[in-house]
Amino acid sequence: MLRFPRTTAAFAVLLTVAACNTSDKAATSATAIPDVQIPELSLATLQEVTKELSSDAYEGRAPGTPGEEKTVAYIIKKYEEAGLKPGNNGKWTQDVPLVEITAKNATPLTFTGGKTPVTAQYAKDYVAFSYRVQPKTAVKDSDVVFVGYGINAPEKGWNDYAGLDVSGKTVVVLVNDPDWQTKEAKGEFNGRAMTYYGRWSYKYEEAARQGAAAVLIVHDTEPAAYGWNVVESSNTGTNYLAETKDGGAKETLANGWIQLPKAKELFASAGQDFDKLRADAGKKGFKPVALTGVKANFSFDNAISKKMSRNVIGVLPGAKRPDEYVLYTGHWDHLGRCTRVGGDDICNGAVDNASGIAGLVTLAQAFHKAGAPDRSIVFLAVTAEESGLLGSKYYAENPIFPLAQTVGGVNMDALNAIGPAKDIVVVGRGKSELDAYVAKLAEMEKRVIKDEPTPEKGFYYRSDHFSFAKLGVPMFNFGSGDDLVEGGVEAGKKAAEDYEKNRYHAPGDEYEAITNWGGMMSDLRLYYAAGRMLAMTDAWPNWNEGDEFRAARDKSRAGK
Repeated sequence: MLRFPRTTAAFAVLLTVAACNTSDKAATSATAIPDVQIPELSLATLQEVTKELSSDAYEGRAPGTPGEEKTVAYIIKKYEEAGLKPGNNGKWTQDVPLVEITAKNATPLTFTGGKTPVTAQYAKDYVAFSYRVQPKTAVKDSDVVFVGYGINAPEKGWNDYAGLDVSGKTVVVLVNDPDWQTKEAKGEFNGRAMTYYGRWSYKYEEAARQGAAAVLIVHDTEPAAYGWNVVESSNTGTNYLAETKDGGAKETLANGWIQLPKAKELFASAGQDFDKLRADAGKKGFKPVALTGVKANFSFDNAISKKMSRNVIGVLPGAKRPDEYVLYTGHWDHLGRCTRVGGDDICNGAVDNASGIAGLVTLAQAFHKAGAPDRSIVFLAVTAEESGLLGSKYYAENPIFPLAQTVGGVNMDALNAIGPAKDIVVVGRGKSELDAYVAKLAEMEKRVIKDEPTPEKGFYYRSDHFSFAKLGVPMFNFGSGDDLVEGGVEAGKKAAEDYEKNRYHAPGDEYEAITNWGGMMSDLRLYYAAGRMLAMTDAWPNWNEGDEFRAARDKSRAGK
């Protein structure tokens, strides 16, 4: 899966609050949100669990390793001590079958039938991989079609595949949304603020739904928000998939990227002006364009292995409406053994994300001591986030507690280790009625709400909460910004940059490197209150009209 380094701004908003909703209630208002009391939270518990899970004994907590066995056993122990009950029909865990698939022996990608043949070299000019669990992938003599941004958005009256049968064909698509060059975060697809329709993962999913044989995304650094080096390094190694009964038979044969200069060469060979077609694709009513006569050919072998991992689930049953659920989630996994630095090759993942699991345990203690709220609280520690949100994806697609009855929750991915902040940065502000909850939290804690500084990078779609949003459960991101109580913005940015440069996804992310626990504790107060509010109201906050996820939630709740 494509992984991205977290920028300073992104790190500031890793902490995520999620909430699920429906259309059977009027819009959430401040008066519908109950007042809640925040109890004293245990710093000792937060530190104890973070220290234990990030110790060398857990070898970086990679899925399918002895480190996983120790991690799962420890989380279960702490859940029991916190007063939770097993969350999977009397069991603490949910099996998550995983598949490792690595493309090998890739051939060049060739296009024939145009004015001149076009050849793209693997890794240098193109990358490709398969989500189908089969030993060999071969795309042979496949017709090539340009489908613009590859978007099918009925709620916006936009369909780049309208009137087109792409069965057996290779579709070429553009990255990001049609209005990505708009400076403001407004417009048909929210302008500068990327929607899910702009993400590479959506492009692959929609191409598969349309029946395409293969899909190639044209890489352009600005709309992609990362260079070709990131694409190349992230897609030429092992991909991790959640195992399915059909072995990925509904997926395309191959997903991939192609360099912009090579795409332009291809279009010119087919007698087409790439720049003109790209401009046309940004306009409503764009029609797909066949590269007449052009055929695509490439192949690669797939090295496949399977392993079983586990999500850990604890529940505090609700006092009045136990069949309605609020989620707290965090991923327990990290990278295991990684690139050696100074003799150390264990990526301990203290901040990312032993701190998040410690947050789950700390909040579980607090909820139990305060007494069960009206709705049930589910504490879900998921696997394989670092491999592409696979544990949360598996749970969302195979929920123990129905998503139609899941009100919302809080996802904690790397707690704030840079210190208490004056502000709250919101990722995805304006997407749902959850804005009202954050407004009340900010007022309670005397903090200022700010929009995310880089909405074009699509960070809303890169953490475990997104697995639920895709299926209609409205998820809202917020966490501390850079404006620290001590030192202000300058100190906040410096601390976040130091973490990213020296410890993020590296052996230096160790317990001893955490010198300020105040930010974690102050944000845990927000997360406790957010979950308690959702658990004490009878409201079901929804996505706003026109949001890409509203239709899925409305359908889910209508069939509850």
